[in-house]
Amino acid sequence: MHKASAYPAMTATSGVAVPEQPGAAAAEALGPAPVVRDLRDRAGRAPRQLCFGAGDLVVVSGLPGSGKTTLIDRVVASPRFDSQNARDRWARRMPGFLPYALYRPLVRIAHYAGLRRALRSGASVVVHDCGTQSWVRRWLAREALRRGRGLHLLLLDVDPDTALAGQRERGRGVSRYAFARHRRAVGRLVRDAERGRIPAGCASAVLLDRDAADRLRGIGFGR
Repeated sequence: MHKASAYPAMTATSGVAVPEQPGAAAAEALGPAPVVRDLRDRAGRAPRQLCFGAGDLVVVSGLPGSGKTTLIDRVVASPRFDSQNARDRWARRMPGFLPYALYRPLVRIAHYAGLRRALRSGASVVVHDCGTQSWVRRWLAREALRRGRGLHLLLLDVDPDTALAGQRERGRGVSRYAFARHRRAVGRLVRDAERGRIPAGCASAVLLDRDAADRLRGIGFGR
């Protein structure tokens, strides 16, 4: 059984306490105080919207195939950065016979250059994270600190078989070795969050299972 959060269902947004409304799963606000919210196993009662402070940063982590890209594309209107989208854009411009490995460094440079520009603009940004790139989270934490805002972690807790099925469905997969690395990294993040521990520099973590992710309709920023 998943552990419930030990933190109260009340957070602060712009200094105003926002309690969770009884029986209402329409929206939940997350402010700068460190907090873990466990939205798993809610039997269809997970919130439809997650609200963060204006200028905050959000990292979405989970196993390859867990549905991170699908979730981000469906619920995020603010600037969003997913290296797979950068790869797809480059692939459309490259000859079909050219292996991805040959232009992968260019894709990575373009992806992180675009992310850096968005961060410097001061806008709220949502970033796709595979769970293994802790240096990206450290970078985002430094940027959140620089602008005086919060960094928030959304963790998709999906079992490995479901994630592998998701990879097959989208027609893209990772090697067995890479998937094992992802399992260890994401598993560690989930276990830490269940114990109330979140990565250094994060203001909050939200645990989502597939049902909660499917129910979510928006990630917003502001009051």
